[in-house]
Amino acid sequence: MGKLTGASWLAAALWVAITSSAAAEPPERVGPNGLLLWESPRDVSDISFEDSDGTPLTLADFEGKLILLNVWATWCGPCREEMPTLDALQVELGGMDFEVVALSIDRKGIEVVNEFYQEVGIEHLAPYVDQTGMASADLGAVGIPTTLLLDRQGKEVGRLVGEAEWNTPEMIEFLTETIASTNEEAP
Repeated sequence: MGKLTGASWLAAALWVAITSSAAAEPPERVGPNGLLLWESPRDVSDISFEDSDGTPLTLADFEGKLILLNVWATWCGPCREEMPTLDALQVELGGMDFEVVALSIDRKGIEVVNEFYQEVGIEHLAPYVDQTGMASADLGAVGIPTTLLLDRQGKEVGRLVGEAEWNTPEMIEFLTETIASTNEEAP
């Protein structure tokens, strides 16, 4: 048996955490960055959050797009490293078919998120915040950052716990193929 890489170790640990329920199924495969991909799409809790204007939103507001939902916080060191790669991914793939939704769980609100965006140079991600922190718990995020890949119907098709480099050629190719395949499946 070979050595586990950092991503494989994290994927294995997440699988153990997720499969603590008897109904859970193992991932179908592991994608780029250790992204666990499920055999069947999973329902996602109906979470609530706000945009930079304080407008209430839910994940249903994004249905019809493939969503990369990243749960993060300004005080999270790995998030600081990851956010510029999510911003670059949004530049590369964002549009009618795909969006990165970066959801902060900062209790201090949108002001600290906006300050963080300026400090780190985030220019293309819309700021979203859940000051209650309930979204993290409702989504079963066992740590931050946690990223969920949601299909066009808002169901979870993949998950990664921990920091990742989201704008790698491998990830962009994977997401481009996923977007194309979901376009083919659309009625």
